[in-house]
Amino acid sequence: MMPRLRTLLSVFVAAGLAYPAVAPATLDPVPATDPGDATPSCPDKPCYAVGRTTGYQAKVGTNRGLYTVQRDGVLVSWTIKLSKPGDRQIDFFNKSLGGEAQAAISVLRMGNHLHARQVAVGETQKLTPYFGQTVEFALQRTIPVKKGWVIGLTVPTWAPGLAAGLGNDTSWRASRPKGSCDDSQTQTALAANQIGNFYCLYRTARIMYSARVISTP
Repeated sequence: MMPRLRTLLSVFVAAGLAYPAVAPATLDPVPATDPGDATPSCPDKPCYAVGRTTGYQAKVGTNRGLYTVQRDGVLVSWTIKLSKPGDRQIDFFNKSLGGEAQAAISVLRMGNHLHARQVAVGETQKLTPYFGQTVEFALQRTIPVKKGWVIGLTVPTWAPGLAAGLGNDTSWRASRPKGSCDDSQTQTALAANQIGNFYCLYRTARIMYSARVISTP
């Protein structure tokens, strides 16, 4: 059984119950592969979900910077690998985290001392119809990106796209201030042009998202 590690519970809520694609072009996936071969946790017990925050994957194994834009370009689509929570788990998250599962891709310009400005955010997508699938969302309006910016995921409610129980060398950061890493109820999802504090680092877990960027020639 997956351990209820503090590093996990401090970032995502655990449901402790009894329980449109883009045509290929010159594309630079971010990361360079699909969302990964890890499996999001639900409907296992506990079932984990990212909730009410903006996050980005800081490290996957020995790889850092997988979600850092390598060249100036345009963000055209994003992908998320979703688990398939059960009805009682869905009801728990809906009631605890403000409603139906939703998420949007976002672009962060990193600053000093773990501060970052959310330069842009895509359209918010309802995730419920895609539970148990890997889905790619084409952006209605593409987002210009620059080398060195970071691709993140903004979750205003909750998203069951989290693989847990991985190695201690895999981690992600959330836009939560110091002393609030255990607080999954307060809304910390960033809006466009908002500055956030990414003080909270959560090990042994991966948010299962990726993005497609068309590089500027």
